[in-house]
Amino acid sequence: MSKSILLLCLSVVFLSSCISTKRLNYLQTNNKDKQSIDSILQLRELPEPYRVQINDLLSVRFKALDQEVVGMFNPVSNVNNNATTEEQAYFDGFLVDRRGEIDVPTLGKVKVIGLTLEEIEQALKTKLLKDYFKKEANIFVTVKLAGLRYTTIGEIGTGSQVIYKEQVTIMEAIANAGDISTYGDRKNVRILRQYPGGQQMLNVDLTDISALSSDEYYIQPNDVIIVDTLPQKAIGLGENAFAIFTTILGVVTSITIILLRL
Repeated sequence: MSKSILLLCLSVVFLSSCISTKRLNYLQTNNKDKQSIDSILQLRELPEPYRVQINDLLSVRFKALDQEVVGMFNPVSNVNNNATTEEQAYFDGFLVDRRGEIDVPTLGKVKVIGLTLEEIEQALKTKLLKDYFKKEANIFVTVKLAGLRYTTIGEIGTGSQVIYKEQVTIMEAIANAGDISTYGDRKNVRILRQYPGGQQMLNVDLTDISALSSDEYYIQPNDVIIVDTLPQKAIGLGENAFAIFTTILGVVTSITIILLRL
């Protein structure tokens, strides 16, 4: 009787500890028909243009037919030639302050909070043409985010990450951070996102194909991606069936040896 109970307990532990592939595989179709999958993919649209917030770092460049005439508006770099792209962006970028403004050489303070990058470009160009140049100067302004910065913590490569693209999907962000570990909960990835009115926690199930059409599929600057730990890690029996079997076999062998010596 005691042997049966022992085997039953071991079987329960074995089955409950094994991590199912349904918890590990990304963007599964879950037996949905092709028409449903096609409709999900069609629903995926590019996100609305990002609107600048406090603490964003912007890269602003002014160009003209005669580059010397706009030189006074461009930042003067004090970084050596061996600096990384991130260091260069940090020292040459324009930080959006608590008032929602950036301080541009010669132009002074410019309100940018709540504007898209395209709207900021137009606002700067309008100000230049009004106060400094004529239309014939052919002024050209480019405004970009100085890298899309986000943070990853939990069962994923942790730290501050930077991708130099204007639009980044959560799949790209995770891959750039080194992927989610075997013990990471892909079904409930949390995203702490900053909005003008405060922070909000969002959730996305990366094991389901429907994640492609969710609002969380594209990350935003300063997002914090949090991957929780699956319960199987706390048990500590292994990542797969073979590892669990090996652990249990070792435990049973040790118990048997002890019992035989009694």
